[in-house]
Amino acid sequence: MADKIKYGNTSALTEYMIEGNRVSRLESLLLFGVQNFTAVLTIIKRKGFIVKKTPVSMAKILRRINKDLKCEPPKNLPIRDIIMSEWWISK
Repeated sequence: MADKIKYGNTSALTEYMIEGNRVSRLESLLLFGVQNFTAVLTIIKRKGFIVKKTPVSMAKILRRINKDLKCEPPKNLPIRDIIMSEWWISK
């Protein structure tokens, strides 16, 4: 019989954010395998943390992702002009 997983992708993402790192939806999925990022943010807020959000370019997020894995957008995608959001836990 398999043991119940005690440390999963949502726990890893939550811990990563508590450590002060910023995360986008794209990173949530690619780096942590978390499909429902909104649900994780809700859990973090219910634990009493203050979650902040800011708009950033897709280029910034892709630079950050590419430190850990290779993620290449299509050549004709205007990644500097596409605005996404990143979230972090306020101290």
